[in-house]
Amino acid sequence: MSEKTENSTSQTLNNINNHMKDLSKQDPKWMQSFGNFMNQSKKDGALSAKFKELIGVALSVKAQCERCIVWHVKNAIDLGATRQEILEACEVAVVMSGGPGLMYLEDVQRALKDLGL
Repeated sequence: MSEKTENSTSQTLNNINNHMKDLSKQDPKWMQSFGNFMNQSKKDGALSAKFKELIGVALSVKAQCERCIVWHVKNAIDLGATRQEILEACEVAVVMSGGPGLMYLEDVQRALKDLGL
């Protein structure tokens, strides 16, 4: 894995939260709508909230979005996902994205390590 600053996952999470707060100040109605949409789509239903977060991790790898990876790995862990469940979800993403997706597993592994898994 490449060198990143210590606590890069914590810093990324802080940056995401600050960004969301800034957007909420700039356009509170839009952010409230987006937040409601996100919360509604992640509720338990036919698929569990944990399973939906695992999908979010996989889609983040496919989208090659480092910040999204950190966000969804953290949420998946908070919902009880194991290291193996997260990695297997990512393996499916790599099947669909090839070598470029494989490179983004580095970000998944860093987040897992930084978050204690």
